Amino acid sequence: MISRRDFLQVGLAASAIVGSSAFGTWGRLSANQALTQDQLLQFKTYGNVSLIHITDIHAQLKPVFFREPSVNLGVGMNKGAVPHITGADFRRLYGIEDGSASHYALSSDDFAALAQSYGRVGGLDRVATVINAIRADRPDALLLDGGDTWHGSYTCYHTQGQDIVNVMNALKPDAMTMHWEFTLGSERLLELVESLPFSVLGQNIFDREWDEPMLEIFPPYKMFERGGVQIAVIGQAFPYLPIANPHWKFPEFSFGIRDENIAAMIDEVRSAGADCVVLLSHNGFDVDKKLASVVPGIDIILSGHTHDALPEPVIIDKTIIVPSGSNGKFVSRIDLDIDSGIVRGYKHKLIPVFSDVIEPDPTVTSLIDAQRAPFNDALSEVIGTTDTMLYRRGNFNGTWDDLICDGILVERDAEIALSPGVRWGTSLIPKQEITREDIWNVTSMTYGETYRVEMTGEFLKVVLEDVADNIFNPDPFLQQGGDMVRTGGLGYHIDVNKSIGERISEMTLLSTGEPIDPHRNYVVAGWASVNEGTEGPQIWDLVENYIREIGVVELEPNYSVKVVV
Repeated sequence: MISRRDFLQVGLAASAIVGSSAFGTWGRLSANQALTQDQLLQFKTYGNVSLIHITDIHAQLKPVFFREPSVNLGVGMNKGAVPHITGADFRRLYGIEDGSASHYALSSDDFAALAQSYGRVGGLDRVATVINAIRADRPDALLLDGGDTWHGSYTCYHTQGQDIVNVMNALKPDAMTMHWEFTLGSERLLELVESLPFSVLGQNIFDREWDEPMLEIFPPYKMFERGGVQIAVIGQAFPYLPIANPHWKFPEFSFGIRDENIAAMIDEVRSAGADCVVLLSHNGFDVDKKLASVVPGIDIILSGHTHDALPEPVIIDKTIIVPSGSNGKFVSRIDLDIDSGIVRGYKHKLIPVFSDVIEPDPTVTSLIDAQRAPFNDALSEVIGTTDTMLYRRGNFNGTWDDLICDGILVERDAEIALSPGVRWGTSLIPKQEITREDIWNVTSMTYGETYRVEMTGEFLKVVLEDVADNIFNPDPFLQQGGDMVRTGGLGYHIDVNKSIGERISEMTLLSTGEPIDPHRNYVVAGWASVNEGTEGPQIWDLVENYIREIGVVELEPNYSVKVVV
């Protein structure tokens, strides 16, 4: 494996950009050392421009637990490359000490034990404190939101996004882009967009009928004068919205990567005097890496969608790629030295938002509490407890989805259960109470009906193969993000390096141990179908009923998926 030092030297040599990360100022602090806000925010101002990046907040207003994945496989040119390195290998790559603050924040090992020492993360009132500190140091810093902001919680669902919009407005972003926001439906989405005091950018948001950009609603870019130079921020919405999410909720829009249009926008903003080009992206990290290699002229990519958190940027050619995690767990600060239309150097810090260390901003705290007040009784109702750590992230299974699948099998009287491989969803540690809010944090969406149908074994394999190709196609431009669909009652083998149609084998019905018969019909239940008119109980009600019935969640390790790498 390439060492971290060699990895960074290769990247910097290719870029001819002087760069550094302030990761080490918090990364080596151990649980025995008291973290302070000053340590987390410490940063020596550099250059003449500052960018602040947040992304994939998923409407989490309050501090949460969030476990990073233990399995995140890369294929093709990304096999064994960040962010597809986890656990001890990840810590060795970045020189992270076991038991340190960065161990807890950036990897999954010993998560439950370390959570007892370091506590929850995030909370938009703490994020506000971080942003305010950066602005105190650099008053004209640009705050850019990478999207997946208006989705993912009980209050967001019940206010149709208004709660998170109100709080984010208080943070005063300069621009954002989008993904899950579109699942609010076109009418509500446009109502909220028109109310914003900042721009929603998307060079790839087109009118579906005419295949033309929707410039008045979603401008492709915006120019900002900062530090005596012109910064062009180009927006990139999630390219595969009509495939990954129900297109019938936003039928007038089309998307796509549209890399040729990005190149045209770069030419346009450079001609207009841009000294620096920033792509505010919701592509996903591997897509952004390929994009940087095929579209010249992007100085910075602020990367979202795949929830990756890396303590240092990745350099592709001359493009600096910065991922900033999810759920309000991190804020990225990037200072740039820009002169004569060239980025001469950068300084970066991934700032962890440890909620017990960062003081909440009182104004934003009050605003958050006001949004939640009408729902407090419902949010706080205890449904059960868990003896198992509940988490979602990981390519193939997470304990939250194991629990959801168990509930679907029982409550829908099914042989096989399917749960979508979405990456959003907070974590719970053992012995923690499960509230209604916790259930909604892993199930909240605008199409949560739980279907019950019959599928042949042959069709089940087609479903698994199709999802696997979305994740493990060696061409990043053909990947759609997310993780593998979770299964209950079904086991299988998967070879991630094979082609579509050949990855899935040895499918087994777990209740009998029999091989799946391609010609037999099986009763299959699941949720989050993209098909219009899906009928069935809402997934959050089903899961709540199931947890009430069992009282205490105790899950056995799940070995139903055998992975060949």
